[in-house]
Amino acid sequence: AAWIKKMLNLDRAGHSGTLDPRVSGVLPIALGESTKAMPAINNLDKEYIMVMKLHGDVDDGKLRAVLREFTGAIYQRPPLRSAVKRQLRVKHVYELELLERDGKYALIRMNVESGTYARKLAYDIGEVLGVGANMRELRRIRVGCFTEKEAITLQDLKDAYTLYRDYGIEDLLRTYVKSVEYMVGHLPKVWVRDSAVDAICHGAALAVPGIVKLTNNIKRKSLTAIM
Repeated sequence: AAWIKKMLNLDRAGHSGTLDPRVSGVLPIALGESTKAMPAINNLDKEYIMVMKLHGDVDDGKLRAVLREFTGAIYQRPPLRSAVKRQLRVKHVYELELLERDGKYALIRMNVESGTYARKLAYDIGEVLGVGANMRELRRIRVGCFTEKEAITLQDLKDAYTLYRDYGIEDLLRTYVKSVEYMVGHLPKVWVRDSAVDAICHGAALAVPGIVKLTNNIKRKSLTAIM
């Protein structure tokens, strides 16, 4: 985020979660005022591809059976090297799929709740298998609606910005930088009248006369986008 802020000459830029050392993949970055909307994506589910090394011999059938056992609500305690307090927490694993096997190495696709520790998950799977296991590689391929297909490198962004800055060609930059509306696309929404915007921005409560339309999936205390 610091490199992008300097590259684009912005006052602020922020990322949604971090990628641990030796972990690659998707990391959404918000630019400028859109950083205020980051809570909208901080808790989105994440999808990873993990290389796990088994410390003993296990057949595919047993491995798949144990992966099914870890699907659903699981208990996790953050690892020793963690930025959060090491309290036992409940996390949800939505899907674990064995993609490939090569001897003691297993390639696994995992769709998990935000805050799930892949390294700890691999260790726990190994314990249940009775042979031990550890995570060798990890790549994040999706964060909510942000997929690896949309991901770009820092060099891609620099090239697109140079085209815009030096030649006024903005098409490529617009392709790479999504609108803030895209960031909140998954949220329930309320559309308000133009005349209500200023009052809401200054802390006024939203009243019925100021509403143009809304989606039907709004729940009490749910995070909602005001458009």
